[in-house]
Amino acid sequence: MKTNELVGNIMMIGVQGKSLSTDEKKFLTENNIGGVTLFGRNIESLEQICSLIQEIQDTRLSTANKAPLIIAIDMEGGRVARLKEPFTIWPPIRKLGDLDSAALTFKYAECMGRELNAVGINLDFAPCVDVLTNLQNVLIGDRSLGEDPEIVGKHGSALVRGYINSRIITCAKHFPGHGNTVIDSHEALPEEDLTWDQLSNREIQAFKKTFRARVDMVMTAHIKFNNIDPEWPVTLSEKFLQDLIKETGFRKIVITDDLDMKALTNHYDKKIIPVQALKAGAHVLLYCNEPESHKIGLEAVVKAVESGEIPLEVIKKNYDKMIQLKAERIEHVGPLPKDEIAKIVGCAEHKFIAESVREMRVPEDLST
Repeated sequence: MKTNELVGNIMMIGVQGKSLSTDEKKFLTENNIGGVTLFGRNIESLEQICSLIQEIQDTRLSTANKAPLIIAIDMEGGRVARLKEPFTIWPPIRKLGDLDSAALTFKYAECMGRELNAVGINLDFAPCVDVLTNLQNVLIGDRSLGEDPEIVGKHGSALVRGYINSRIITCAKHFPGHGNTVIDSHEALPEEDLTWDQLSNREIQAFKKTFRARVDMVMTAHIKFNNIDPEWPVTLSEKFLQDLIKETGFRKIVITDDLDMKALTNHYDKKIIPVQALKAGAHVLLYCNEPESHKIGLEAVVKAVESGEIPLEVIKKNYDKMIQLKAERIEHVGPLPKDEIAKIVGCAEHKFIAESVREMRVPEDLST
């Protein structure tokens, strides 16, 4: 397999419209791209999103390995929810932490996951297991399950189990914790003075509990912890992604947050970012919004492999992790039949669970 095809399979990219352009199809197929992340700009209707997902999956027939693509989305509930009606509208997960019913949290994720699975989405960038240690943190806010690491870990674990039960690949975020920041990493680089001991006694406790629920991936935070690694933010830090993450017991896939966020691009060249992320220990590179950036990133990584800066064995190892994940966790490729989708998306049971959480009540009969 060509180097660009190995590298492409450890990349996930965004596409710009509600169907694939000719250039996007070419890039996906020629480079054996591993997955696509969907955003609001890609979604118009239930029928259209099914058509787009099928179109994306059909590109695999022209790729080097013919493997299904990962189709990802940010569906946390509350503010971060790309799918609108007729999909069920889910309240923010903070309500789950406040209600403190693990059975209800499990059911929330299971029902949400059923709808994602029905239309062919196989990865949710959830749950958010950031402990909200700074109440002024508007970026996280009610995206967090709460201020108590025990509560966050308990319900992060329940969310993972619910998604897995509905055949959705899961991704805990944002390691090692984004709950103490005031700066939005989409716009600038947050810097923290916490030590690893402080993180271990608080934020990392929530991640450890979530990891034990068999979460598939962890997403890195674009935060610089000056007392831990004064040189690199977490996404680019070997100290975090190879050394410290091992202390949590996590051994699965590390995926970057969007490499086009200004926390990184304001400080580092776009050609350096993906190379350093892989050298630091990331397994998968995520590009979301800028249409040319994933091309720049792919080319930079291929050159780094050819020059020996990144050993080819590192790329092959990461490639194998992605292939194994797809083989183990993608049970069907593309949307279900239309009549099955109609019975699942926005069904009465899902709306009941969402409304129960919204109204802060725990239904009497919850089967898990």
